[in-house]
Amino acid sequence: MAHEKVLEPTPGQTIGPFFKFGLEYPHMHEVAFPHSPGAIVLTGVVYDGDGQPIPDSVVEIFGADTDGSIPDARGTLHRDGHTFTGFGRSMTTDEGRYEFWTRNPGPVGGKAPFFAAVVYARGLPDKLHTRIYLPEHEELRETDPFLAQLTEEERATVIATRTPEGYLRHDIHLQGEKETAFVAFS
Repeated sequence: MAHEKVLEPTPGQTIGPFFKFGLEYPHMHEVAFPHSPGAIVLTGVVYDGDGQPIPDSVVEIFGADTDGSIPDARGTLHRDGHTFTGFGRSMTTDEGRYEFWTRNPGPVGGKAPFFAAVVYARGLPDKLHTRIYLPEHEELRETDPFLAQLTEEERATVIATRTPEGYLRHDIHLQGEKETAFVAFS
């Protein structure tokens, strides 16, 4: 009589902490060439549930160009300093800060302009998806299908603030009282 081999599932693991080897590539946070016409900085801090900055997380963004067109140019991993690719990756600093050089996305299909953002951090069983909306375009935000599903408090967690320099600031809270609204994919 042969023994039936029973395979046990392996234990679940969380993602992170991240080691820079293999994740970094030159100019990965430069979605638009720094200081070029229309270039802005999008920055913020990733916080854990206790309100502490997470120093070893990764934030990725993708956004339309200023005219609302979806970038399809090659060059995401091999930046040429001129082509807007829409995609960027930033490792957080020891203070939990991420930073991108990018452009203000334009409205796509009549919807409020936003950056799609993905956060990878230690302790998470999977990546988290969210959006970062511009503080302008209030009339488009009021009719945006994604924002319509959120409470007023949740909507506030996905709208960036504009700095005096014209840049964008958006902190991401993984848990807690200020938790950012995240998108569920099934």
